[in-house]
Amino acid sequence: MTRRHGYALFGSLVGVVTLVCAAIFAGFTFLGPSPLRATDQSKNPGETHNRLSRAAPAASGAWVGSWAAAPAGAEPGLPNGLPGRSIRNVVHTSIGGTGARITFSNRFGSAPLMIGHASVAQQSQRSDPGSRSGGAQALTGTMRRLTFGRHAVVTVAPGRQIVSDPVRLRVPDDSDLLVTLYTPVAGGSVTYHAHAQQTSYLATGDRTEDAGGAAYTRPTTHWRYVTGVDVLNQRARGAVVTFGDSITDGQGSAQGRNHRWPDVLADRLRESRYGVLNEGIGGNQLLNDGLARGAGQSGLARFDSDVLDRAGVRTVVIDLGINDILRGQQRDPSRITAGLRALTRRAHAHGLRVVGSTLTPMGGHIGFDAGQRAVRDQVNAAIRAGGIFDSVVDFDKALRDPYAPDRLAPRYDSGDGLHPNDAGYEAMAHTVDLAQLTGKAAATQL
Repeated sequence: MTRRHGYALFGSLVGVVTLVCAAIFAGFTFLGPSPLRATDQSKNPGETHNRLSRAAPAASGAWVGSWAAAPAGAEPGLPNGLPGRSIRNVVHTSIGGTGARITFSNRFGSAPLMIGHASVAQQSQRSDPGSRSGGAQALTGTMRRLTFGRHAVVTVAPGRQIVSDPVRLRVPDDSDLLVTLYTPVAGGSVTYHAHAQQTSYLATGDRTEDAGGAAYTRPTTHWRYVTGVDVLNQRARGAVVTFGDSITDGQGSAQGRNHRWPDVLADRLRESRYGVLNEGIGGNQLLNDGLARGAGQSGLARFDSDVLDRAGVRTVVIDLGINDILRGQQRDPSRITAGLRALTRRAHAHGLRVVGSTLTPMGGHIGFDAGQRAVRDQVNAAIRAGGIFDSVVDFDKALRDPYAPDRLAPRYDSGDGLHPNDAGYEAMAHTVDLAQLTGKAAATQL
């Protein structure tokens, strides 16, 4: 073989290796379900969304949910959206990974939502969430532009959602990300999550890829449009979804401290390599919608989109029913238990384990009466007796005052007789038996 032919052969081999490496990178980048387009989604907000990501096999190194927030309704006072604004949402991861993809929702929009520019970055460790815009600063070198089907601009129809193309980004466990989108034109009502217990930020103009936070002079306590962060983690075993009301949402916990009980549960599950997704909505009911007050669709209506369609989900923890008694004035405990059984059957149909909680004490809450006490006690008795969930976590027992069992223990009460404080949420998370979440026992057939 001549030297010239040898060089040619060597060049061919290099080319083959380059193509193989490119294929490997492409497989890394798009492993798992394909990115969604707005046209892939259901027009009916009560129907299944994000069908392509259902039951994603996280154990094989595919996408797994790291953070989520359930859309709670259309934000009051913003009928035309936030035209000309950049919205920088601060979200907290549970499990980390080597890539990320972001879900944006227009579920409760009244008009098409145009996303003119979007990005994701790690929050700078030098950020000062206590200052007016200090929490909006990105860590140097981590800003990534998001695209949708390789397009920077996308329009999402009302009632639909879209998942970004994946980006390479090191996402640490237990860290804050900045998810930013710019809405250049009026887009109808804003799909939002009201009680974030986290400060996010707004800026005027397109400041989507600003690494500095100086332009983000308007703090906000809402999450807008963003509903999920999935990460690529080759060692992940799956995700646990916590599905509930304001107590799961974390109301009563310290602002910006990530002390909700699902956050503490995520800390406990980290070595087991599970993500934790918080799908709680303040005021949410199992049986009735509360969209007009930002309390979301009923648990029965939103279960598919907020639980079954999340990436890599293996187990769901259900804590719903208190607001059916307090707000919905439900006086028939059998209707609540029937609704909980229906959720369990739907979870089982998708291979998920179901852990259900007893309803927590609410005797100290304003307006609580003897009739409500009787309903709560009967629901809890049915839950403890079995036949509703695969296993039970007794949040009622963990939080109640031993001298006044209808009430929260004083050391766990945030002050309103209903919502726990940080110590109470920590006690709840430590009541959960991790083996019930990660075990391989067959789900009970109901």
